[in-house]
This record gives sequence, structure tokens and C-alpha cells, in this order.
Amino acid sequence: MTQMQFQNSLTGLHSKLYYFALSLTSDSDKARDLVQETYLKALTYRDKFSADTNLMAWVYTIMKNTFINEYRRNVKAKTTLESSSHKLQISFSKDDYSPAADSIHAEKEIYKKIDLLENEFREPFKLFLSGYKYKEIAEKLELPLGTVKSRIFFTRKKLGKWLSEYIN
Repeated sequence: MTQMQFQNSLTGLHSKLYYFALSLTSDSDKARDLVQETYLKALTYRDKFSADTNLMAWVYTIMKNTFINEYRRNVKAKTTLESSSHKLQISFSKDDYSPAADSIHAEKEIYKKIDLLENEFREPFKLFLSGYKYKEIAEKLELPLGTVKSRIFFTRKKLGKWLSEYIN
């Protein structure tokens, strides 16, 4: 397959690729970006394509893997402090390479507030932030599972009140 035939075949798949990207991302802008990135990778790695195979399946695989890799990258890099009227969700990533100065400050403030908690709330919450599951925390602290869950819930709620200035 010549370069021109390859490009024509690839551009002929545009609408199918767009709808597949839309099914993955549920956002038209992100879908267009994913299609564009898929085109770039397909053109870059054209020499890896075997002419006797299914081009559409090959390109779909590139798109799916690109989407999955981007999703994993975003999950790893995510450092959030989100709040709604009902809950505060805190998660810190250990893999952040260059956090912003305000993020570092906010994280220090959060840990200062955590250290002010009573031991019965601080200990389960720190284990939770370290990645332990509720059941593991319950076993480690020799507490009922429901107690661990409620202490972590109330700790989030309390931190949410204390740290409301960082949420806005």
C-alpha cells in the first residue's frame, strides 16, 4: 500500500473514528482531539501496518490504546480537592513531578489540619490517605468496619469545614 493509498484509506475512516472517539470520551472536543492524535500516530507508525490486515481494526486499536493511556495518565497525575454540599473528597498522587506552589501550600495546610484531629479520627484517615482499604484499616486498628467508615466520613466533613477557604 502506497503512502497516498494509506492516507486516503485513513481519511475515509474519519466519520467512523469520530463516532468511536465520541463513544469513548462523551465529549465532542475531546473526541476530535482523540481522532487527531490517532491520525498522527497512524501516520507516524505507518511502517508497522501490514497491508494484508484490517486498517480499520488497526486504527481503532491505536485510538483505544491512546484513550486508555491518556486516562491512566490523568488518573495518576490527578491531585484534587473537590467539594460539594455533601462531601469532601481528597486524593493525593505520589507521582506528581512538579506540583504548583499553591498546591504544595494547600497540601501542607491540609496535613496541618489532619494533625489537629483527635487520634481516633486522625489514625484511620491517615491510613486511608496512604491507600489502605476500609477493611484493612479496620483489621489493623481492630475496629468494626462501620466505625472506620463513619470516622473517615466525619473526618472528611470536618476537614471540609476547616478548609473551605482552599476550595474556592
